[in-house]
Amino acid sequence: MKSLIMACALALAAGPTALAQSQAVPAQPPQAAPSSLRTTPAPGEVGIDEKLGARLPLDLTLNDEDGRPVALRTLLDKPTVLTLNYFRCAGICTPQLNGMVDVLNQIQAQPGQDFQVLTVSFDPRDTPEVAQQKRANYLKQVKRPISPTAWRFLTGPGEATKALADSVGFKFKAQGDDFIHPAALMLLSPGGKVTRYIYGISYQPADLQMAVLEAAQGETRPTVNQWLQFCFSYDPQGRGYVFSVTRVAATIILLSAAGFAAVLLLRRKPKVQS
Repeated sequence: MKSLIMACALALAAGPTALAQSQAVPAQPPQAAPSSLRTTPAPGEVGIDEKLGARLPLDLTLNDEDGRPVALRTLLDKPTVLTLNYFRCAGICTPQLNGMVDVLNQIQAQPGQDFQVLTVSFDPRDTPEVAQQKRANYLKQVKRPISPTAWRFLTGPGEATKALADSVGFKFKAQGDDFIHPAALMLLSPGGKVTRYIYGISYQPADLQMAVLEAAQGETRPTVNQWLQFCFSYDPQGRGYVFSVTRVAATIILLSAAGFAAVLLLRRKPKVQS
């Protein structure tokens, strides 16, 4: 018995050392942590906080594709689709902008005449030269006649682009050299009022057509997929939206528990007083 106890004690004492040895790796020079080891943003730190009816700060100054300063108020003269991206993005930005190309090729409204698209980089390191190249690349993919002014790619100092993002409730977070951010279209009326949000990276022509018509009238419409937003959470590593089993399951459990408690209360017979 004593020998068994002694053996157990030795095993417990040696356990941490053995574990450390089994996990030891050769020393390597310091380097940036891979995306899988980066800090996950806190709840609410990245996402969309809808600001329907709010107006953009029209005095903000951005840079156009030629590097010239342009005031936001001079751009918002028609219904506008706003996208917030950064041009080095290797995640959801490219699929989102490809989705914009697809819907521009299909929508009945005429880009540049009935509405316009503004893609603004929130990365202050992006330059007008990069924006110009990005615009040229995406306009080549649009199969219908379209003026270059129908889809603008703008840059600006961090303070200005952050203020623009805040005005539409777009929350992003720097993560090393990259950013964690959501994907959505923000519809703006002439004059810069937020009228609607369309989430995701692919868009139905009929949805955007209706949103453009509403923006032209200055009408705000609540987002119909708020439940989908609840059911899906942003995955910062995969840079996309994934179904949140835990969140939905917790909701179902809470609702079931509340229903069960209600049934018990209803079945409880009142005591007969003598």
